[in-house]
Amino acid sequence: MESDALFTLGEPAGAPGAPAGSGGVDGFTAARADSPLPVRMRPAGIDELVGQEHLLAPGAPLRQLVEGATPMSVILWGPPGSGKTTIAHLVARATDRRFVAMSALTAGVKDVRAVIETARRQRRSGGPPTVLFIDEVHRFSKTQQDSLLAAVEDRTVTLLAATTENPYFSVISPLLSRCVLLTLQALDDDAVRGLLRRAVADERGLGGTLTLAEEAEDHLVRLAGGDVRKALTALEAAAATATALGAGRIDLAVAEQAVDVAAVRYDRDGDAHYDVTSAFIKSMRGSDVDAALHWLARMLVAGEDARFIARRMVIFASEDVGMADPTALTVATAAAHAVEYVGLPEAQLNLAQAVIHLATAPKSNSATTAIGAAVADVRAGRGGSVPRGLRDAHYSGARGLGHGAGYRYPHDDHRGVVTQQYAPDDLVGTDYYRPSGHGAERAVATRLPVLRRIVRGLPAPATRAGAGAPTGGPAGGTEQASGASEGGGDVTEGGQ
Repeated sequence: MESDALFTLGEPAGAPGAPAGSGGVDGFTAARADSPLPVRMRPAGIDELVGQEHLLAPGAPLRQLVEGATPMSVILWGPPGSGKTTIAHLVARATDRRFVAMSALTAGVKDVRAVIETARRQRRSGGPPTVLFIDEVHRFSKTQQDSLLAAVEDRTVTLLAATTENPYFSVISPLLSRCVLLTLQALDDDAVRGLLRRAVADERGLGGTLTLAEEAEDHLVRLAGGDVRKALTALEAAAATATALGAGRIDLAVAEQAVDVAAVRYDRDGDAHYDVTSAFIKSMRGSDVDAALHWLARMLVAGEDARFIARRMVIFASEDVGMADPTALTVATAAAHAVEYVGLPEAQLNLAQAVIHLATAPKSNSATTAIGAAVADVRAGRGGSVPRGLRDAHYSGARGLGHGAGYRYPHDDHRGVVTQQYAPDDLVGTDYYRPSGHGAERAVATRLPVLRRIVRGLPAPATRAGAGAPTGGPAGGTEQASGASEGGGDVTEGGQ
């Protein structure tokens, strides 16, 4: 053992593919009778692996990795409980390769270099190839990741790295380019349910000593949220509670008591899922922040995918808040990024902040109605060719075709806007966007008519006798959009 931060696996203690409880493999502690249920239930071979069918086809990279057919370096990216460490165990047992496991939480550059040097010596002496498994590789610094490059490049070691973070952000590009990236998906409810049933019946698990009621099974599946480790840990706790009570059956009450979370009546694939989601959206639209937070909590406690919640909020930010508060989209998008970057449970704080912002923001559906009207016209066949002055004039011969002819560059005008046809002939003068008078959109509503008049070359509205000049401009002079303090800018109509 090179350090406390890592452990080495030599030749398998048992036959390849031997069950985890039959002696295991040197280095990876063999599953014992008192090992946690998720450890005891690790697949004995790749054919027991559940939930990653897209990576398990004959000849697929994951199967080649486990079977040792090709010495390729691989980064496994997936959410907690999707099987990354399980795959490492399968690789460790599958062949006679030397296997070294390391946690990025505790290992340093010195540890990495020691493993690489040992692998180099063994390779020169004709020893077995080395597979280096690094768990949580995203926690390695750039320097630590740099220390792997040469050894991965010349295959002194075959790297097997696992991460829950997006490797395009958390792994340096040179290392990423030397590896095959395999994306593991969170297990769906059917896969988690199947593994729970296997654990209840299998001798490595509960061995059929207890039965699992359907409602309790549904509860454990919901709580897991695609994390099989979480599901099996909850099942083990429920089994211990049932045994202590002298019961031969794990019912819903026992499951609730064991994991200390009430079963929320919420079917992620049924009517309740759509009803709660609808209530969540309508509460934010109705500006009831307290109700919106309740429905958010209801979804989180029930195990709803936080990414689904975040996606709905990003849509809502434009659909129902829109230009009344343009920052709403930024806030919702940041919350969605936080869900990916931080994960639950901490990301519930980011979701809550975004819900509060969206629910209390002024509302406008002008973006929704505008794009809806535009799409309807396109589908109805309205439109026509691109005006000649707007066509691309950058390629050779474009000028000879008249492309770009007559185009007026808005920045050449002191107002930043000029009279010019931008819409196709069929749609000249069509108004899609109709701003509300809510929030920041009030300034846009004031400014937009001025912009449209200039662009379309229309005269300014006549003023009533004695009414003085148009808002914001001197008598007989230029027109100016008001509301600059709310985000509107000055636009004048003089000098056309």
